Amino acid sequence: MSDRAEAAAAAYDFRAAEPRWQAAWAERSCFRVEDVPTDGKPKYYVLEMFPYPSGSIHVGHVRNYTLGDVVARYKRARGFAVLHPMGWDAFGLPAENAARDRGVHPATWTRTNIAAMRAGLKRIGLSLDWSREVATCDPAYYGHQQALFLEMFRAGLAYRRESWVNWDPVDGTVLANEQVIDGRGWRSGAAVEKRQLSQWFMRITDYAEDLLAALDDLPRWPERVRTMQARWMGRSEGARVRFPLAAGGDSIEVFTTRPDTLFGLSFVAVAAEHPIAVAAAARDPAAAAFVAECRSLGTSEEAIETAEKRGFDTGLRVRHPLDPARTAPVWIANFVLMEYGTGAIFGCPAHDQRDLEFARKYGLDVTAVVARPDGDASVLVDAYTGPGRMVNSGFIDGMEPDAAKAAVILALKDKGLGAGVVNWRLRDWGVSRQRYWGCPIPMIHCAACGVVPVPDADLPVVLPEDVAFDRPGNPLDHHPTWKHVACPSCGAAAVRETDTFDTFVDSSWYFLRFCSPAAAAAFDRAAVDQWMPVDQYIGGVEHAILHLLYARFFTRALHATGRVGVAEPFAGLFTQGMVTHESYRGEDGRWLTPGEVEKLPDGSARARGTGEAVTVGRGEKMSKSKMNVVDPGAIIDAYGADTARWFVLSDNPPERDIEWTEAGVAGAFRFMGRVWRLAAGLESPSQGAPPQGEAGAALLRLMHRTIDAVTSALEGFAFNVAVARLYEFVAALGEAERAGVDAAVRREAVLVLARLIAPMAPHLAEEVQAMVDPGCAALIADQAWPVADPAMLVVDSVTVAVQVNGKLRATVALPPGAPAEAAFAAAEADPNVGKLIEGKRMIKRIHVPDRIVNFVVAG
Repeated sequence: MSDRAEAAAAAYDFRAAEPRWQAAWAERSCFRVEDVPTDGKPKYYVLEMFPYPSGSIHVGHVRNYTLGDVVARYKRARGFAVLHPMGWDAFGLPAENAARDRGVHPATWTRTNIAAMRAGLKRIGLSLDWSREVATCDPAYYGHQQALFLEMFRAGLAYRRESWVNWDPVDGTVLANEQVIDGRGWRSGAAVEKRQLSQWFMRITDYAEDLLAALDDLPRWPERVRTMQARWMGRSEGARVRFPLAAGGDSIEVFTTRPDTLFGLSFVAVAAEHPIAVAAAARDPAAAAFVAECRSLGTSEEAIETAEKRGFDTGLRVRHPLDPARTAPVWIANFVLMEYGTGAIFGCPAHDQRDLEFARKYGLDVTAVVARPDGDASVLVDAYTGPGRMVNSGFIDGMEPDAAKAAVILALKDKGLGAGVVNWRLRDWGVSRQRYWGCPIPMIHCAACGVVPVPDADLPVVLPEDVAFDRPGNPLDHHPTWKHVACPSCGAAAVRETDTFDTFVDSSWYFLRFCSPAAAAAFDRAAVDQWMPVDQYIGGVEHAILHLLYARFFTRALHATGRVGVAEPFAGLFTQGMVTHESYRGEDGRWLTPGEVEKLPDGSARARGTGEAVTVGRGEKMSKSKMNVVDPGAIIDAYGADTARWFVLSDNPPERDIEWTEAGVAGAFRFMGRVWRLAAGLESPSQGAPPQGEAGAALLRLMHRTIDAVTSALEGFAFNVAVARLYEFVAALGEAERAGVDAAVRREAVLVLARLIAPMAPHLAEEVQAMVDPGCAALIADQAWPVADPAMLVVDSVTVAVQVNGKLRATVALPPGAPAEAAFAAAEADPNVGKLIEGKRMIKRIHVPDRIVNFVVAG
């Protein structure tokens, strides 16, 4: 048996090949770039959202980072200088919780997890410039963040004020909205309170108009992400209206988008934190009890919307601003948020469903002021929010709502009781968090001087390592020494700010640090000018609003302070789908891992070892709680990294969810073996380079068409389409081998195949080239992308299906664009077709150019 035959008979040893090629890439520094390259290549910045170091990579990581790696490798091959870095979003509450639960320091927990995840990511064979690795918990990173914050503070873009927060009285900490479950803290189970605390904020609202308008200049962002951001910012035009208290004195100010419905006033409702509610609670124990109940709901809009709508009548009344003889009651309502608008609303139940439910619950007036186009003004089950004409509305009767809005705003302005305004749902970004494991906010509190910034020379303010988690709340609050410091202004005893930054701050500028991670400042301006904006950003749609919005604001703030020359950080955005997997439950209801389950041929399943029946659930997002998580390390051990990469790219478009199946992974593995055997089985080319023959020429034509198709698919992020074309090409190569096409032709095609699969299966690509062209000194990772010969893309003929009464009976080869009569003639000349239509009455002849001929016959 020849060496080639022996190699072809053997299996592809991916366990040896993949580490070998990873070592070769690292040895040659294939993926390293300079901060400011001088080679004249165009730049391309590929970035995946950096991960939180949770301990081990999961299949979702494999998909996310493989998508980015395909782009990075492809762009390198197309002649770009590619920046493709990696780092760690390393601060956050999970590490602090681990410290409390396991008795390990958050830094130890985090760095151990980083090491494990770094090793896991390296096994995937990603073309990352690891020399640029950063971790947000490193003082070398967060010290620069503190300096940037102080710049923003001096520019008036950061400030401190009191704000209402979710407070867990047992854990002694502020909770994010998502950490409040049914009104209770997610860890302690204690009833959550609303408290006013002094918090640090960034003035994102100063950029609201620009952030919204600039969405139109991001055509390479998904439409749904731009829509989500626009809705979150919530620009609305309406009016500020003042309702004088009937008893005299103050008034209640309300923002409304429907000033046209003002004559439908039924009540005014205020938030539990509104001064009216605070005053009512001070004089009435029943009001105080209701306010306390409201404060247990949490601060999120979702919590408010899903809670039962409840209210408390304060006994106060307000006068209608345009009809002072009319008055309406003032209620405290649990669905009004102090943080939105003015903390007060006016209720028009006939034309707002929430107001209607509230009014009917408490027997309040319901007056229709917009009649439907047919004139009907009745209020039945639902509030009416459509078009029509004003009724029961005095001087605006008969107007359409838009005209009525303008008229009401003008009348309010004349009376000094209102004006037209633009309102935003967006509020300034609260960046304070009452926890240890985060970037310290670089401020000092002095009794004499107030709040004083930490001098730049004293940065970074480093977290103390000697902290204890044996008491509830933030360990920094009760640290014996760290928080005590001299005031930089007067030298008196002072205390540090013990709040730390929201981790969204950490991730709002990391992409800038990657441009020059060793710079003495946060980043080098020349490097940022070289690489920014990020050309292709990749990550989950769950970050469509907050992370992306905050990063867009932060970049604008740095632009305003002169630190960067770009305002928009991400030119292109791609949001990938999730990787899902079936879930399994045993007879006792416990969740089982995929490794504990044996699938049977009939689709049922049983537990390995015990044989008990297993209920198979639908494919859903992998989660530790349902045990349906697949370990990528086990997959790489069994099948190799290229198989895992190929599978996550193969079935669905990358923006859709993909279900992880053992059969799908096995199929990808078989394909890897097929490609390797094509290369290993190549015999030496014939001497004298004989004529190619028609089969050889056809293979070369297909090769160039495959180059063209794969190139087009990768440019369009249609990675599954690229994979499909490569499946077809490999099948054709197998047919060519069986047909005896000369090895020289097949060798050329296999070498092109290696370059085409390289973005998706880079280890196999290198292995194939090493076998087929052992004299080539250049790694495929450093080679140019193949270019299709335009002459080879010209189609000489097309295959047209011939049907008789809709059933396929033959195919014929025709010139592209052949006219109908020529197609009919060629089809009728086919012997099989001729027999079926001979002597039959022709009812209809159908021609779909270049695709189908169909004869409809009778008899």
